[in-house]
Amino acid sequence: MHLHTASTAAFMLRITTEKKRGKTFLTVEGRLAGPWVAALEQCWRELHAASPREKFHVNLCAVSFIDAAGKALLMEIHRQGGQLVAEGCLNQAIVHEIVAREKQDASPGAKERPKRSHIIFYTALLSLVLGPTVAHAQGGNKQSTLPGKAPTEVLRLTLDQAVGLALKQNPTVQIAILQAAQSEQDRNIRRADLLPQANAKVSDEAQKVNLQAQFGGQTPFPGFPKSLGPYQVFSAGPRFGTPVFDLTLWRRYQAARNTVSSSKATSLSTREQVILLVVSQYIGTLRAVANVQASESRVSLAQALYDQAADLQKEGVGTGIDTLRANVELQNEKQRLIEAETDRQTSLFALIRLLNLDPRQAIELGDSLSFFDTPQPEVQPSIELALAERQEWKALESEIKAAEYQKKASQDSRLPSLRFDGDFTYLGTSGNTTLPTYTYQASVNMPLFTGGRIHAEIVRADLEIKKLGQQKDDLRNQIALDVKTALLNLQSARNEVQVANLGVQLSKEEVDQARDRFKAGVANNIEVIQAQDSLARAHDNQIAALYRFNQARADLARSIGQMEKVYAK
Repeated sequence: MHLHTASTAAFMLRITTEKKRGKTFLTVEGRLAGPWVAALEQCWRELHAASPREKFHVNLCAVSFIDAAGKALLMEIHRQGGQLVAEGCLNQAIVHEIVAREKQDASPGAKERPKRSHIIFYTALLSLVLGPTVAHAQGGNKQSTLPGKAPTEVLRLTLDQAVGLALKQNPTVQIAILQAAQSEQDRNIRRADLLPQANAKVSDEAQKVNLQAQFGGQTPFPGFPKSLGPYQVFSAGPRFGTPVFDLTLWRRYQAARNTVSSSKATSLSTREQVILLVVSQYIGTLRAVANVQASESRVSLAQALYDQAADLQKEGVGTGIDTLRANVELQNEKQRLIEAETDRQTSLFALIRLLNLDPRQAIELGDSLSFFDTPQPEVQPSIELALAERQEWKALESEIKAAEYQKKASQDSRLPSLRFDGDFTYLGTSGNTTLPTYTYQASVNMPLFTGGRIHAEIVRADLEIKKLGQQKDDLRNQIALDVKTALLNLQSARNEVQVANLGVQLSKEEVDQARDRFKAGVANNIEVIQAQDSLARAHDNQIAALYRFNQARADLARSIGQMEKVYAK
């Protein structure tokens, strides 16, 4: 087995190759994003070059995140014959999309499309939200998903409204709430063990007693019968009991209380994650909408340039190659517009599914990509804030406390426990002949020999505490890495927006000057086409920079545990 690890101060990506049953498995663990994509690409190329005809299986089950570059690399690996293996809704959806696209590209008549960055991030969550097909309208009015008339009104959603709908309707959020409620009932069950218990019992029995068996095989007096009965015994009354002193039960109740705290924190963490997914999908859809608008603008510009070239040719000033060149550029821009419109609709469909709306419901976005210049936070205060606010951190701390109480419960099971029980019964041969009887008792139970069970429980609880401690250290490093990465991306995206805005302004001036030169006959329209392409790239850069800036803001809010405070208003 060979191990290739790409890491920084905190572990990010681990690549392991091994052979099992004649097959080579390439196991990837961690985040397949940023510079770690290149590490996987290098490892794959080395293995593929060494054994080009061998079938490789790429195991993505331990991958926690895949960005656009990682997805593109996986598509290339699959195209070269690599078998992608994944589990979990996110990775499975990405693999299914890659396989489906490969089949579509391989189908007859399929046209090769230029590579470009995907705008639909987190679409893979769709498999996670495949719950009941019950959707709700905005404002709490439910929409029936039974066969019937499709919604006719277009639902206009701002980002705040989309987040609010997700928190109300997303099945993942609802499941987390139900799990927290289950843990509360587990706590109540543990609490009930500490409280007095009482029940009532009524019985009517027929008994026959063997007197010889009672007195060692002989009757006590000559002439006595060998058996007594049958006779009727009727009893009715309450029975009750309560623990007086039992530290084991108390420790288990304390552990259950901390488990409740952990479940509630996990539920809040799930809400934060769902908000991040909704925000990412929403701004990804905004990017798709902006791409459509930019494509429409480029089509209009290309049409104007084509008309200008055609007019100049009619006047005898221009040439046929200029008109043909402008027409080719116009058709290219129309094709890009079709692709942008398809991506916009696909992204809208993904947002509908994420919000658990009626699939037939048409929606439109009420916000647009914008730039909010905010002060750049400091790294260390942000990390301290994240450790104080991240719900995953709070959940893990509660789990550690619960494990400590479980260990104490196992240790205290060696101590004696005191219990009080009793009953008050009306006893007689029938209901009319009963007399009141009662029994009260106090009992002390002290374990003497348990076969090593108590020691094993203590060791197991101690191992659980150590395991959670390791998870806590890893989570601390992960939170610090999330914060530092988010701050770096935010600063970079802020600078990208400024550069992209300047690039659009300069590209517009370049197009205007090239058109003037072409109209004056100083140059052919090659300069115009090149300037038009430069303007298209500048617009794409501007849209991408705005998207990355808004995504970086969302990632920073998630990294410091402020997602719901910032976006759920």
